[in-house]
Amino acid sequence: MASLLRIALQKSGRLSEDSYQLFKECGIRFDYGTGKLKSVSSNFPAEFLFLRDDDIPGYVEDGVADLGIVGENVAVETGRPVQTVHKLGFSKCRLSIAIPRGVDWVGTQDLQGKNIATSYPNLLGTYLAGEGVQAEIHEISGSVEIAPSIGLAEAVCDIVSSGSTLLSNGLKEVETIFRSEAILIARPALDADKQALVDKLLFRIKSVQAAKNNKYIVLNAPNDALDQITALLPGMKSPTVTPLATEGWSSVHSVLNENEFWENIEAIRAAGAEGILVIPIEKMIY
Repeated sequence: MASLLRIALQKSGRLSEDSYQLFKECGIRFDYGTGKLKSVSSNFPAEFLFLRDDDIPGYVEDGVADLGIVGENVAVETGRPVQTVHKLGFSKCRLSIAIPRGVDWVGTQDLQGKNIATSYPNLLGTYLAGEGVQAEIHEISGSVEIAPSIGLAEAVCDIVSSGSTLLSNGLKEVETIFRSEAILIARPALDADKQALVDKLLFRIKSVQAAKNNKYIVLNAPNDALDQITALLPGMKSPTVTPLATEGWSSVHSVLNENEFWENIEAIRAAGAEGILVIPIEKMIY
């Protein structure tokens, strides 16, 4: 029987949606919806398992799944001996300490002897130990933000994306202790057939990621400024320059990191470039 990669995904939530979108962009099709427990891809040798995010590292460690997508915070908190294969760049968040808005904050030493509620006792404990702070950690599984208002704790340590949940519960973020994003994890020592499938999957993922960070640039340039303009648009190997019907002008085609484009756009225009088009790239293969 041909090898089949088993990939564990979060069954619901933002990370789940972003993971599904990644596989869609990689051209891998499978059924995905509320209530499904697993699904086999119709065009890639993979079976997807839909699980609670906290359970994914354990399933990967035990070999039930070969790969999994989880938040880096979950992987580190659970401490399972799994391999981080690749950082995926989405579902970014931070683990932060927050206190009631009316309380003054000088620094981490303000937590000395205090009670802190969190769903991440290991990450918080490691941070406090590194800061030389002794505090009482209260582990709770949800609704961490309510802890100060009911007298359970003077501070909380929880995942923050926009910070709106903290604000709505009368809290302010005062210290970030860990930054997280989605990561692809694998169980150690995959056999050769499955490792080959992982390599194929990574090739697709990296091509999609490269495309998101780069744009296809098309512009018209006077021939006497070509050297100056192409120096600002190096491309994957070099720009493509094609003469235009208008005498003394050429069309320049290139690929450029989006951040570098915005840094260079004024210089490109000042050199005489006109009709600049910035076009999204669907896939980018080096």
